[in-house]
Amino acid sequence: MGRFVARRLLQMIPVFFGTTALIFYMVHALPGDPVAAMWGDKAPDPVQLAALRHQLGFDKPLVQQYLDYMGKLLTGDFGTGLDGRPVIDKITEALPVTIRLALFAFAIEIVLGVGIGLFAGLRRGKLFDKGALVFTLLLISIPVPVLGFIFQTVFGNNLKWVTPTVQDSNDITQLVLPAVVLGSLSLAYVARLTRTSIAENIKADYVRTAVAKGLPRRKVIGTHLLRNSMIPVVTFLGTDLGALMGGAIVTEGIFNVKGVGNALFHAINLKEGATVSGFVAFLVLVYLAAGLIVDLLYAVLDPRIRYA
Repeated sequence: MGRFVARRLLQMIPVFFGTTALIFYMVHALPGDPVAAMWGDKAPDPVQLAALRHQLGFDKPLVQQYLDYMGKLLTGDFGTGLDGRPVIDKITEALPVTIRLALFAFAIEIVLGVGIGLFAGLRRGKLFDKGALVFTLLLISIPVPVLGFIFQTVFGNNLKWVTPTVQDSNDITQLVLPAVVLGSLSLAYVARLTRTSIAENIKADYVRTAVAKGLPRRKVIGTHLLRNSMIPVVTFLGTDLGALMGGAIVTEGIFNVKGVGNALFHAINLKEGATVSGFVAFLVLVYLAAGLIVDLLYAVLDPRIRYA
């Protein structure tokens, strides 16, 4: 197990550097000059423009800019935005909001997705199964911006159950509606994966053996059937946690949530390379950590899997 973890950690190093390099170059490839944009509609003074570009290091070759940025990043310095604020301050301000939103959505998709998939798989071909398939197909078919607008109109404006837009991003009760919208698509996929896996494994030999031994139905389903059926679901959930945090850009924009997605969207518009690279570097670490945890969970769920 120790060798496996060490090998995976070593594999993360080129992935991390490759991803951050790609994002860094893509941000700098965007049209426009972010330094000149600081003057707004006015024409910048050439002397001041050159001095500011030199101060920010924008007059260096792009490769040198990336090496300088990564050198600072490895020491914990995420750089400074064009507004003069340290990027780490922006991350620490926006990150807790997005973590709460993503974990809220993650909990919703696990509880509802696995629950719907389990009951649909146990009742394959019956009314509940058909209804679950229609419901999940409907969620998959509706784009997130459209679903967000529908939820805002119905539950916020018409029924007045919640506020249509978030007024205080630190108030977790106001994150319920955006969390439901954010986790809706993943909920549908989790339900379908669970339903298919349950329907396939319920006919397996080990389930027949457990039933033949006279084990209670609850133990057969919980200990044997559900545990082995969760492997593909756990694989999806592991990658989806990072996707929830990165994919919150649209949801946070719709509901005015001051989180990572909102800050990342504005940083891309302003072409703040240091800010975008800092946020993306953190999201890459989340993805890599989630992937490692998923691989370790395989051995917990299936005793046949061992990491030598």
